[in-house]
Amino acid sequence: MPSTSQGAGARPTTPRIPPLAEADRDDQARELLAQAGGPAAGATNIFATFVRHPGLFRKWMPFGGKLLAGKIPGRERELLILRTGWNCGSAYEWAQHVRIARASGLGDDEIARVRRGPDAEGWAPFDALLLRAADELHADACVSDATWAALAERYDERQLIELPMLVGHYHLVAFTLNSLGVQVEDDAAAAAVLAGDGS
Repeated sequence: MPSTSQGAGARPTTPRIPPLAEADRDDQARELLAQAGGPAAGATNIFATFVRHPGLFRKWMPFGGKLLAGKIPGRERELLILRTGWNCGSAYEWAQHVRIARASGLGDDEIARVRRGPDAEGWAPFDALLLRAADELHADACVSDATWAALAERYDERQLIELPMLVGHYHLVAFTLNSLGVQVEDDAAAAAVLAGDGS
């Protein structure tokens, strides 16, 4: 993943904590990993790494799963997640969510445009607004009054609560992926390149 406008630093090129190998998985790990499905099913390295902390994994999965099936429509959710992954310089988050974004209705041109942000030419106004909200949360840990008011014209109370939780959750995931050195699976990396990420 190219460096972002946010100035992402170097990322580990090998795992600092490797995914738990199949041969090393006990019954608890197998039971926990069986929960990883749905849109994120192809993301094997994240789950096989995070399962090394079974207590956190057990509590984290339902929350993450709820956000993937929350009140924000899938296409809009993926715009927020992709922008967050890009802002955090998380190649893994970006690559995995390129696939989910496609399945949620985003085209490759839109996915590539996410990298250029809310002011890039071609966005519908609400799409740009979502990207701006993600940028504001990344930069200032708060959605501005103007952005909030514009979101509130379309989103109900539940969606307004969910939006900063979604962006915050994917910051948590990106920070962990980046710091642990979780590596992108080959098929996900290829999909990201096809979507215009030339790394």
